[in-house]
Amino acid sequence: MSKSERIPKFEIRKHMGAAQARLRPVRISGFLRISTFGFRLWLLLCLAFTSQVRAQQSFTPHLGYVYPAGGRQGATFQITLGGQFLDGVSNVFVSGTGVKASVADFTKPMPQGEFNRLRDKLRELQDKRQAAFKQNRKHSQGTAVISTNAWTAADEKMVAEIREKILKNPPNRQGTPAIAENAIVRMTVGADAEPGEREIRLGTPFGLSNPLKFCVGQLPEFSAPPAKSPNPDRDRFLERLGKPLLKPVAKSEMHITLPAVVSGQIMPGAVDRFRFYGRKGQHLVAVVCARDLLPYLADAVPGWFQATLALYDAKGKELAYNDDYGFHPDPVLHYEVLRDGEYVIEIKDALYRGREDFVYRITLGELPYVTSIFPLGGKAGTETRVEMAGWNLPAATLTRTNREPGFSSIFVRKEERISNRLPFAVDTLPECREQEPNNSPASAQSVTLPIIVNGRIEQPGDWDVFRFEARAGQEIVAEVYARRLDSPLDSVLKLTDAAGKQLAFNDDCEDKGCGLNTHHADSRLRVALPADGTYYMHVGDAQHHGGEEYAYRLRISAPQPDFDLRVVPSSINVRAGMSVPLTVYALRKDGFSNEITIVLAGAPAGFSLSGAKVPANQDQVRLTLTAPSTLLNEPVSLELEGCAMIQGKAVVRPGVPAEDMMQAFAYRHLVPAKELKVAVFGRWPARSSVKILGESPVKIPAGGTVRVQVAGPGGAFADRFQLELSDPPEGITIRNVAAVVEGTELLLQSDAAKVKPGQKGNLIVNIIPGKNPASSQKGKQPGNQRRAAVGTLPAIPFEIVAKLPMQADR
Repeated sequence: MSKSERIPKFEIRKHMGAAQARLRPVRISGFLRISTFGFRLWLLLCLAFTSQVRAQQSFTPHLGYVYPAGGRQGATFQITLGGQFLDGVSNVFVSGTGVKASVADFTKPMPQGEFNRLRDKLRELQDKRQAAFKQNRKHSQGTAVISTNAWTAADEKMVAEIREKILKNPPNRQGTPAIAENAIVRMTVGADAEPGEREIRLGTPFGLSNPLKFCVGQLPEFSAPPAKSPNPDRDRFLERLGKPLLKPVAKSEMHITLPAVVSGQIMPGAVDRFRFYGRKGQHLVAVVCARDLLPYLADAVPGWFQATLALYDAKGKELAYNDDYGFHPDPVLHYEVLRDGEYVIEIKDALYRGREDFVYRITLGELPYVTSIFPLGGKAGTETRVEMAGWNLPAATLTRTNREPGFSSIFVRKEERISNRLPFAVDTLPECREQEPNNSPASAQSVTLPIIVNGRIEQPGDWDVFRFEARAGQEIVAEVYARRLDSPLDSVLKLTDAAGKQLAFNDDCEDKGCGLNTHHADSRLRVALPADGTYYMHVGDAQHHGGEEYAYRLRISAPQPDFDLRVVPSSINVRAGMSVPLTVYALRKDGFSNEITIVLAGAPAGFSLSGAKVPANQDQVRLTLTAPSTLLNEPVSLELEGCAMIQGKAVVRPGVPAEDMMQAFAYRHLVPAKELKVAVFGRWPARSSVKILGESPVKIPAGGTVRVQVAGPGGAFADRFQLELSDPPEGITIRNVAAVVEGTELLLQSDAAKVKPGQKGNLIVNIIPGKNPASSQKGKQPGNQRRAAVGTLPAIPFEIVAKLPMQADR
């Protein structure tokens, strides 16, 4: 146990004194005897453990922003990470290789109680100094004075220390708690570090933080010092000291040289400007990353950063403006310089909002930028000639070798500078190119199923029509990939028969695997065809827009059952030897409904999963990860895989780590992360690990009960903790908890009116401090006040079965 985790001695004495009066050999459930000494030792361990894990549950570190959110290859610099519950931060973890980071400092607003104590002590010292000065004055006038108010060098030092402490971390009752604490981190980026996006996390005694984006760049970087929000508490203290207020430094235009990356923070009402010299003929590109760095603020106040970008000449004339780029909220500008001279780029929030987490990065210069590609994908095992549009590109085309099916990215290099990346899809089905004219059934392009068509809606109002032959009862899936591949197309699909009768229509189809897209603009149809004959598939744009960049991939085929997995969260904190819940989402495709088995791929010894199956026809499951009983010095990266049978073949898909993010208090997004990081710390105080005994899954009779035994500490455990179901399926409750020889026994009960035979899943049981009151067995605490869990049992797989007439409860 570390020094920071120890219970103060007076606390131990207090609990010991209260317990000794009633510590005698006790008998639990009529057969389990525990000695006085053993119970006393267990009680102290439980108290320490409860205190430590309560802290961990309540103070899991969370990051709100990183500033600056990137740095140049070969540079050493400092960044600020703002967040909450960062006390004791000691480690920094950056994904990938070539980047080293260490904590240089930590600050947080002082609690008001501590500030009051220091303020009172400072007043006491000031009174003492004033009394000492009066004494010295009388003594110098020849008056005999007897006093103990001697002012010493130690007193002077204490005054200076108190003032420094208050000014470094003054209280701020008007600050935002979610970003009030700051970790100052020293970063060293290697000259050979791969450019691109990384993930940065902080480690504290209470675990690992969530990840945030950090960019490794190639260009010179310019940034202002970290911004500070107004702090009336600090200002009042300075006034009492008779010192000038620490007013925010008024921003002026920063002079930069191109190409460059400029970083900043937009505060309320702020406008940031950067002046540079441009040469005639330059094609300037300015790309903002703001919402790309931080899509949604944790508390949604003052709202999300909507950056606007404007370019001015030396006289202040606006030359270009943008407040978003296509369907992306971050702006992008392109401007051809007409004459040599100075220019100014300006960034602000559209509504003049701001806060420390309104962080941005602007990449500015004559840089390569790809605006669109065609086609949007290719067939695995072949080469695809890709046409590119954009600015400052080295060539109009490139040839790409397509290897494994899936999604990757495509980019170009110009003079060792890397452009932006666009998604590129690879599939195994036959492919073809759309051929004009094909705007009506009369001129429809004939295709043979299965097929993927690479096409474009080349002009506003255009329709592309494809003719194919099919049999009665044949089931087909037609799906457009466009918006998910960064095309502006808002597709619509329409299926008609040979007589022109519409059989099916779709505009938007939700895809939970597409990350931060807020508009699911791609279309999808699944239809059983009514008769033998000719059919027509129509593709258009819902907004009647079109152009060279309005590309799509249209798949028409029989259903291709498959699945993807998302694992939430991407940062997991667990005590050694204990379990922690996580959620696996199954993104099922084309009617795939089979069970999916989740496994750990190449995990370090000691890690295991419980309840690691997504039941058939279900889209998610909560399972538990159990950590090894030994501590790990650093977080480890784990990989989960999903295994299932699809059309008689075993299929394995990776579990992609993700964060569950909320937008506008209503919409949730599974945003992919680069790594699934697990921090193992502390230790379960019992000698034996906790295990679920008996058959798996547990068969729960509909309307009946079943007993589940948990191996581990017995009587004292049941006496000190309650077991509570976490978000259980409706109709399943814990009826009773009792100590038994093996450890603890749960009596599970189901409500026949709310469950049905065949229902499957996992039960997640939290360990809650305190005895198990009868009123809490329905999953709620008295008065609906929930207490923080100090741990979790391994997941308990269950299945609801029919209860036979007159069947006795088990």
